[in-house]
Amino acid sequence: MMPFFPFYWDPTMILIIIGMIISGFASMYVQSTFNKYSDVKSKRGFTASDVCREILNAAQLKNVRLEGIRGNLTDHYNAQDSVLRLSDTTRNSTSVAAIGVAAHEAGHAMQDRDNYGPLRLRAALVPVTNFGQTAAFPILFLGFFMGNQETLINIGILLFSLTLLFQLVTLPVEFDASKRAIRVLEEQGLLTTDELPQAKKVLNAAALTYIAAAIASFLSVLRLFLIFGGGRRRR
Repeated sequence: MMPFFPFYWDPTMILIIIGMIISGFASMYVQSTFNKYSDVKSKRGFTASDVCREILNAAQLKNVRLEGIRGNLTDHYNAQDSVLRLSDTTRNSTSVAAIGVAAHEAGHAMQDRDNYGPLRLRAALVPVTNFGQTAAFPILFLGFFMGNQETLINIGILLFSLTLLFQLVTLPVEFDASKRAIRVLEEQGLLTTDELPQAKKVLNAAALTYIAAAIASFLSVLRLFLIFGGGRRRR
């Protein structure tokens, strides 16, 4: 039976390392892409806040508050409070990168307005996923120390797998928000035809971070199957 501890080295740790490398490269790529197009100023001269407010107003979302938030690329839309927050690096910038990010967050607000299914499902999964992350390892440890008790181990793996489910549901939410962003930027003439592909590159780079997170979650779940499944086979 293979012993299992959070920091115990075993051959399956390579899966975690691969996941970390993929996530690291994705983060570096999105930052480098954002930095590149942060130097490209929009010919229209609008700030990201201006663009975001314009999109929200045109989408009949005047009730959505626009606020600032500290940090770098900490932009997000809070559906519960109907608040869209733009980060320090985004809100007052006139760059193509910042405008693309702001439009993406406005895309989430439009999803909320339209009762977009995957967005609702992701919101419903948040408390369940948080519980799964908290309870998974204690249950796995209990199952292991009770002599590889299969029922507890299976429950632990299932709870841990909720993170992967959450990441998979997140993908269509983020892809759709970016699609809405590019469409509305074009329809409202907020970026020129030359700037639209540049904004799209920023959003595509950001999408890679969500793909990387899903891959890393899958590799973590696979590791648990290899460890505990292998242990049961060798009993």
